[in-house]
Amino acid sequence: MRILVLGGTRFVGYSVAAEGVRRGHEVVCAARGEAGRVPVGARLVRVDRDLEDGLAPLVGERFDAVVDVATISYEWVRRALAAFGDGVGHWAFVSSISAYAEPGSPPSGVGDRLLPPKAVHGTREAMKDDPDLYGSVKVASEQAVTAAVGDKALIVRAGLITGPGDEHDRFGYWPQRLVRGGRVVVPDVGHEIQYIDVRDLAAWLIDGAEQGITGVFDGIGPSTPLPALLTAMADTLGANVEFVRVSEEELLERGVAPWSGPRSLPLWLPASHMYMGSRDAGPALAAGLTPRSLADALAGALDHERTLGVDRQRKAGLTPEDEAEILAG
Repeated sequence: MRILVLGGTRFVGYSVAAEGVRRGHEVVCAARGEAGRVPVGARLVRVDRDLEDGLAPLVGERFDAVVDVATISYEWVRRALAAFGDGVGHWAFVSSISAYAEPGSPPSGVGDRLLPPKAVHGTREAMKDDPDLYGSVKVASEQAVTAAVGDKALIVRAGLITGPGDEHDRFGYWPQRLVRGGRVVVPDVGHEIQYIDVRDLAAWLIDGAEQGITGVFDGIGPSTPLPALLTAMADTLGANVEFVRVSEEELLERGVAPWSGPRSLPLWLPASHMYMGSRDAGPALAAGLTPRSLADALAGALDHERTLGVDRQRKAGLTPEDEAEILAG
């Protein structure tokens, strides 16, 4: 197959391209090429999706399948569909569970109410001011895909994506912290959490192209109560730790944020997003999404942590000094 990956130089796009190459497909990556290299065996075509004619370097090329990982721009999606939608046999769009309007309510499936669509070119700065903008752009992009390619579309609303190339430092914080050992601050909560390793998501997206998998799915692994997941991580790693459970109220009083950002505890969900880690993975699993073992997921996360540098300034998590201060209190 000839597969076009719109992206291909970082995280999800890179993993998809690498998996396509591994299976012997001809993979073309359309990207600026500034974020990194494409996998060995893939071909990079430099494009600028911010420009109306930014895909011009691909004019005349035809593809059996397209995988689009566009993150912030409806216009990127629209232009790609206009260029390749008519001739492609399968179109996969990586959306997000951030598209759902009520993450603080128990979910029932992919038919849950979505955020209002916003057909705009978002920016990361704008998304800081409007936390729902990312999800709203994803909704508008999903609608554009289904309108353009119909039943050839695979819409994957991904949850927390982990593994090699992860740029957000959330999942990786925990195995790296656990292998350090000692007393570990954890949130005293019981909510569920989910993740999917990027390599497993990529494999399923290529399966979709090969097998013609279509429809809308929550692309995520099974849910697990957060305390049980952290315990399983520690057991799998053989970590010598003592979990110190701290109430949400005390954490907030001490300036610890849930989920992400400086001085935070990743995977702890605020009440407003309590059910973000409880999506129904059943349909995606039945359609072939196959999560790897926890041991493999942790090994990939730790390798990535070491590649980045374990003493770096993190985008999520507590520093040793932060944690010591909380434990002392």
